[in-house]
Parts: sequence; C-alpha cells; structure tokens
Amino acid sequence: MSIVTTAGQRGDSPQFEPVLEKVRAPRIGPGRSRTRPDRVRADKAYASRKNRAYLRRRGIRCTIPDEADHAATARSWAPVVAAHRSSTRSTTANATRWSAASIA
Repeated sequence: MSIVTTAGQRGDSPQFEPVLEKVRAPRIGPGRSRTRPDRVRADKAYASRKNRAYLRRRGIRCTIPDEADHAATARSWAPVVAAHRSSTRSTTANATRWSAASIA
C-alpha cells in the first residue's frame, strides 16, 4: 500500500502513476520488496487510456470497468454535434461580419 498527499482540489486520476511508483510489497522470506503488484483494481475514474497504457507498459494486469456506455453514446451523437457546431460557427461568422464592431 502507498499514500501520496496532494492538495484537496487535485484530481485522483493524475495521481495514479505516482501512487503505483511508491508501492512496495514485502516478499515472504529473504529478498527485496516487490515494486510491481500482480493486479490493480480501480473504479471508472481511473479508466483513462493513459492509466491503462502505464499498466500495460509495466506488465500489471488491471480490473477497471470500462465506460463503454459513454463511448457508445459519444459515437452516436458525433454527427449531430458536428452539424450543429458547423451551423453555429457559420451563423456567428455572419453576425460578426455585419456587426457595428466589425465595420468600425
């Protein structure tokens, strides 16, 4: 187990790597402590690509729930959001082009 103390408004996910860097698991019998846990269990707050890549790089298995529902929803809404964003930008550009501030 390890502990990293940070300011109260700091997020948990950015502290994922510093906490795992400090993990030391004692061995049974002689030898130095292990620095790589067999497995990490975490909640959805730690499901970022960066955290998962870090665990893969160190060879640590993980049990972190995916935010699959969020990803599926984002993919289904992407075309709608893109069309709305384009429409909003062109409307704003037209309004700005003819405003008194842009003419002066």
